[in-house]
Amino acid sequence: MKIGFDAKRAFYNSGGLGNYSRNTILSVSKYYPKNSYTLFTPSTENSIDFKVPENIKTEVPNGFLGKTFKSYWRTVRITKKIKEYKLDVFHGLSGELPYKAHQKTNAKLIVTVHDLIFLRYPELYAAVDRKIYLQKTKYACETADTVIAVSEQTKTDIINFLDIPDNKIEVVYQGCDPVFYNDAETGKKIETAQKYKLPHKYILNVGTVEKRKNTLSILKALKHGKIDVEFVIVGKKTDYQNQLLKFAEDNGMTEQITILNNVPTEDLPAIYRQAELFVYPSYFEGFGIPLIEALYSKIPVITTKGGVFSETGGLSSIYVEPDNIENLAEAIKKVLNNSELREKMINEGYEFVQKFNEEKIASNLMNVYLK
Repeated sequence: MKIGFDAKRAFYNSGGLGNYSRNTILSVSKYYPKNSYTLFTPSTENSIDFKVPENIKTEVPNGFLGKTFKSYWRTVRITKKIKEYKLDVFHGLSGELPYKAHQKTNAKLIVTVHDLIFLRYPELYAAVDRKIYLQKTKYACETADTVIAVSEQTKTDIINFLDIPDNKIEVVYQGCDPVFYNDAETGKKIETAQKYKLPHKYILNVGTVEKRKNTLSILKALKHGKIDVEFVIVGKKTDYQNQLLKFAEDNGMTEQITILNNVPTEDLPAIYRQAELFVYPSYFEGFGIPLIEALYSKIPVITTKGGVFSETGGLSSIYVEPDNIENLAEAIKKVLNNSELREKMINEGYEFVQKFNEEKIASNLMNVYLK
């Protein structure tokens, strides 16, 4: 079978979309090596460090038009390549499909939709961005043969917001980088702790430092509950980070928090594994990969009640309303002060998270390709 991927995010996105793209490409090609794979990306120059296996071809524009007008190449020219290479499957990994590919090629078209946050929380996006996202996502869903939703929550949103039929959507969960599957070596933990000046004992939050992630509620809970534990935040910086720093300064908590931006993936497992607790009171997620990373890292999880979080966090995690500061503080104290509860949460969480193993996910994806 000949399979093509829209791989721009795999080369140029270090966040959730990029991780999903890289993990999908690597896992499917690893467990189904007899297929041929082609990655389509407008460039590989100055890209992030994505080591493409030798059995995968990478296609970039080679003509003047494609190199100069990269968006045109990605939306129009790829359609011609799909037809030229006689691909059996083309998978858009981040909510987009090439223009008229459904009319001009015989490939089965698959598109993954991660979330519709731009429709659920329009106030977080500029009007022009919302219009572009809606246009691209709706077109992809309407022209695809199958839409992959990364969670039941996302499937429901696709049906309700985009009016896509239920029977056109398949839920295929995503996982995390296999680097989280095993414990970090002692030397790596020590090295990482020294590199980032990690506290001896800390709770952890990982994800883009933005308002939707609701990190400020964790600081408020620590203050409200007078909880004597340090707090490490790892993620891409936005203006919201200034609100966290101001709250910490105004409340004498500056020494209690550590914010780490631009941490490479290879350092994350050692940061997770040394944490006492993972706290993630996000208002909304399409999936919530950091929860999977935490459960694989054998640390207990406190996250948001409702939405996708119970799909990702399982029965062992503790769920709270994201703005209920008192309950969040109580939950943090409960986990930190009860070793038996911690051990139970860790063991049950680790057992639950095996459903997101890369081999199972690759198998589920292949079933969609073959359907």
